Amino acid sequence: VQLQASGGGLVQTGNSLRLSCTVSETTLDHYSLAWFRQAPGKKRGGVSCISGGDGSSYYAESVKDRFAISRDNARNILFLQMNDLKPEDTAVYYCAARAGARTNGGLLLLDKVWAFWGQGTQVTVSG
Repeated sequence: VQLQASGGGLVQTGNSLRLSCTVSETTLDHYSLAWFRQAPGKKRGGVSCISGGDGSSYYAESVKDRFAISRDNARNILFLQMNDLKPEDTAVYYCAARAGARTNGGLLLLDKVWAFWGQGTQVTVSG
């Protein structure tokens, strides 16, 4: 499974961005998908994840009500709509996948359970 993230850039505080991640797997509904991020000098942390079947989604507290994860299984694409961006959202954002349609918020704390990773896309929010 190969993933490729895109859509990052430089935006001002309060603006929006939408990240995309194309996934090579053709049976995408059998996989859970997620977004992680890593800010300079910090550990990589989970942002959001989404189940393969029913599309249940989970968010880190810091992005809840601002970010929205979605997936298009027919086109093999994962999205992250980021609204009301803040300087503390500045990071490299990575998409990830793991076999198994079910996921839960706890898996955002365990980046090692996500077997497949994209290359990352830089998001910079200026204050």
